[in-house]
Amino acid sequence: MDRMRRLRSSEAIRSMVRENAVRTEELIYPLFVEEGTNLKNPIASMPGIFQYSVDRLSEELERVMASGVRALLLFGIPAHKDEVGSGAYDDNGIVQQALRFIKKQYPELLLIADVCLCEYTSHGHCGLVADGKILNDETLPLLTKTAVSYAKAGADIIAPSDMMDKRVAAIRKGLDSAGFTEVPIMAYSAKFASAYYSPFRDAAHSAPGFGDRRTYQMDPANGREALREVEEDIQEGADLIISKPAMAYMDIIRETANHFNIPIVAYNVSGEYAMVKAAAQNGWIDEKKIVMENMVGFKRAGAKMIITYHALDVANWLRELN
Repeated sequence: MDRMRRLRSSEAIRSMVRENAVRTEELIYPLFVEEGTNLKNPIASMPGIFQYSVDRLSEELERVMASGVRALLLFGIPAHKDEVGSGAYDDNGIVQQALRFIKKQYPELLLIADVCLCEYTSHGHCGLVADGKILNDETLPLLTKTAVSYAKAGADIIAPSDMMDKRVAAIRKGLDSAGFTEVPIMAYSAKFASAYYSPFRDAAHSAPGFGDRRTYQMDPANGREALREVEEDIQEGADLIISKPAMAYMDIIRETANHFNIPIVAYNVSGEYAMVKAAAQNGWIDEKKIVMENMVGFKRAGAKMIITYHALDVANWLRELN
């Protein structure tokens, strides 16, 4: 007679037959770098997360090193914004400064540079704008220019998050032409127009000044369309695929894993982080148990890596188990 509980009778047996596990090496920690000096600004909607100026970045990087996490996803907050997002592709822009600093001081870290114009444009959209319309093809050269600038500054991976059509192909061509043929592209392919992003827009000062992003980010109701987006990005040269958000979209991660043999990255986004933090601070949940359950859920769904603001806590909890 089959009795499934036989393999649940002790922690030793449960550990032996466990199908999925979270590893510190698979965690990616987002970092917000702001132009200026002596800055460590708390983000009210994301407890425990800060905006740092480059001169104070080591405070957080020392925590990163101590945790064992070795991959960072960088977002920049410039002092100046304009209609064309020029701060993104300025070779002395805030992300470029941070990349050079981290590469010199912490060469062990893997640096992933998010490529988008939204933090750098005065209107807050991810592409150029004319007559209230977000321009796709006209934006591609600027995204490419940004990617090449980041690679020159030391980015190990380029991560376009703008959701303009054909941007992966444009960036791949630009990187190759500039001699960066070995730099991978981690494409935000299945990126949905989600309400879960609200705290991030506080953190990155990137809320759109008019309208919303539904004309280029995906409709949350569409699953099969996400597979089309992923397939196109792979054909254009993507080396890794991001699915974002993660918690309400685990079906997208699973379907992507079923259809494509490519590393999938789950982005556990700011709103997901904020909800857990708020509930934990009110004593309604056990934060550690909830976070770890979410992490293993992403792995079970098919994610190879996880971008998460919980990364340092997760790494420390994993170390406690060993």
